[in-house]
Amino acid sequence: MYRLLLNVLAALPLARAMNPAQLVASKNAAHSLERRQRPSTYPANTIDMPIDHFPDSPRYAPHTNATFPQRYYVDSTYYKPGGPVFLYIGGETSGPSRFPNLETGIVQILMSAFNGLGVILENRYYGESYPFNTSTTDELAYLTTEQTIADNAYFATHATFPGIEGNLSAPGTPWILYGGSLAGAQTAFSVKQYGDILYGGIASSAVIKTVLAYPQWYAPIQKFAPQDCVTSINNIIDKFDALVAANNTKAIQEFKAVFGLEALTDNRDFAMTVAFPIGGPMNYPTNTWQELNWNSTYGHPDFFEFCSNVTNLDAPKNITKVDTLLSQYSNGEPWTNLGNYAQYVKQKLLPLCDGAPIDSTSCFGTQNQTFWADVTSSTSRSYLYSTCTEQGVYQVAPPTGPSLISRVLQVDYTQQWCTWAFPKGEYNSIPSTPDLSYYNNYGGFNFSADRLALIDGNVDVWLDVCYHSNNASARYSTDLHPEYLIAGAGHHWDSYGILDVQAEPQFIQQAHLWEIRTVRKWLKDFGRWKEGKGHSEL
Repeated sequence: MYRLLLNVLAALPLARAMNPAQLVASKNAAHSLERRQRPSTYPANTIDMPIDHFPDSPRYAPHTNATFPQRYYVDSTYYKPGGPVFLYIGGETSGPSRFPNLETGIVQILMSAFNGLGVILENRYYGESYPFNTSTTDELAYLTTEQTIADNAYFATHATFPGIEGNLSAPGTPWILYGGSLAGAQTAFSVKQYGDILYGGIASSAVIKTVLAYPQWYAPIQKFAPQDCVTSINNIIDKFDALVAANNTKAIQEFKAVFGLEALTDNRDFAMTVAFPIGGPMNYPTNTWQELNWNSTYGHPDFFEFCSNVTNLDAPKNITKVDTLLSQYSNGEPWTNLGNYAQYVKQKLLPLCDGAPIDSTSCFGTQNQTFWADVTSSTSRSYLYSTCTEQGVYQVAPPTGPSLISRVLQVDYTQQWCTWAFPKGEYNSIPSTPDLSYYNNYGGFNFSADRLALIDGNVDVWLDVCYHSNNASARYSTDLHPEYLIAGAGHHWDSYGILDVQAEPQFIQQAHLWEIRTVRKWLKDFGRWKEGKGHSEL
């Protein structure tokens, strides 16, 4: 997603460039930095998970009693009997993509502080945890928020851990969840819905509120990115959109040719392609603002490299003269830094196609219904299905004011992919636009759950659908309902670590120390909660 959206969006870095009809793939960044003896890898365990947790719900008719093997991974490095279980929710990627969180990240920090057991649960329909061999519209019917969070509760009450003696099942043992982005929302919803089983959770950059169109994705970039770069892009986009509004097809074609993209026949495909260094819509074949990170092991400075190229004052004359090529269409005004922008696209994006036709789905084209209708199971197909049915938050240009992406990029562009990808099945069909009520019924901006910590970064592109949204009311923290907005942080930056909290940058260090204090308070109250089964003195 939620980079997604998401995200889709997981905010882990790209392993390789992907074609724009696919979502960003998560990179398995396993590092052997641990100072104590740590596993070099984590073997996969599986639990037989019910495909359908709701046999009485007409939403899933006809029902099935079948199960599927859902993968999970365990780290017992710090575990001592009586310690809590820290469950990392896998979200929109494979379980192994989350290994860094056991090795050096937030779960390692919490395991170390509380002698806990660390566990990653791979989400249904991701990694190798698919209920079916393919992903038709009918087979995807069980990929919903309520089924996914029911997995978390079922897992907490049924999981076993090889080599660990005793019964660690919830609610007898304190289970504390952590998730970021889409997984952050799933963490929050799990703790709220199954608060009698799951003791607590930390939801980072959790998309707890959803909307159909989400132009605010670009707001932090517009506000916090280098302003000479932002202004250059805004002005170039304004001039292009004026050509579109005037239906000046000759000028539009000349503009596309400046980027080497004249073969892209759909203006929206072109607009998305030149927006890739900025982000989306939905697709991220290069690293964007969302992939910035305080931890250089996982962060990518590509966005700033892009802006440095766009604003290059020392560009050669053959590049700068491009700025006036289209002046006849803008009352003689130059298209300042167009040459730099186009050169970056030619050097960084065009080679990703590796010789494939520019207008094909192997390169930058999306207008191929057959491509989208491929029922092969994949991360991108699963994420798109959730986007099309429940999640929404389509990245679009803002209705007014300056824009970093062309205004041709609106809801209909993403929605056509949904329509093509998921034709009506025998039992299941997608709505004409996502049914946002499935998400927002958990509370939206009014979300609250006991022992659920909500932590966000104020420069995150997803901030305005998170708890600390600029559109939400003022927030006040308590021990039972703690919240934290990290100044200067992006998308779930607290999930990353370096095996030494004291050596971290202060703004991240303080967030981690806050999370440790928060969990410590919760654990002190666990015995009382267990006795009263849900009553807390916090």
